[in-house]
Amino acid sequence: MPATVDRIAAMRRALERHSLFGSLLPDELEQLLAHAHLVTFRARQEIFHKGAPGLGLLAVVKGKVRISSIGPDGNQVLLNVMNEGEVFGEIALLDGKERSADAIAMTDCELLTIDRRDFVPFVRANPEVALRLMSVLCERLRRTTEQIEDMIFLDAPQRIAKKLLQLAGAGNSTINLSQRELGSMIGLSRESINKQLAHWQQDGVVRLEQGTIVLVDLDSLRAAAEV
Repeated sequence: MPATVDRIAAMRRALERHSLFGSLLPDELEQLLAHAHLVTFRARQEIFHKGAPGLGLLAVVKGKVRISSIGPDGNQVLLNVMNEGEVFGEIALLDGKERSADAIAMTDCELLTIDRRDFVPFVRANPEVALRLMSVLCERLRRTTEQIEDMIFLDAPQRIAKKLLQLAGAGNSTINLSQRELGSMIGLSRESINKQLAHWQQDGVVRLEQGTIVLVDLDSLRAAAEV
């Protein structure tokens, strides 16, 4: 079914504000839009699973996506949370191999998808896009290296405060993660997370609600995250 005018406009807005595609010229943007699709997922619906064919790149237009994997103990390990304006699936986009993790919609989501078979010829015709994609991958690698360093050098309160601030981002004070999920991202037990959050709640730094963590005092969290 052909995309409606509203859906095409939504895809164009998603591309225009995205760090990877935002600097494209109008005609380049139209080329990419010709191959892009807008798909929806319900909360908790699987987007793809580890080992599935890597058919393309996805960008979050609305909602949040959980990137996770199964740990050695059989439990889900939360690797990342993709917010509006972020891309995922870029590794499979480049090498065409299997997905390296699971992706699940945390909320109702709208995702912009671009198939690898369409994107690779576009990159060949627009090499500056390849450079920006490399920049995205480098940022992911830096983030992974930073997480490993944090686990080695930072104590538990610093790690928790830093991750909460990262997950909050700009203009968002509510984090929809369980304490177990938060712990899996930074290598801490649920008990350690619960103990620290309870302490901060008593001090008015955070507020704990059902399945969410509300950041109340960002300045105190920034102070706690400093090395």
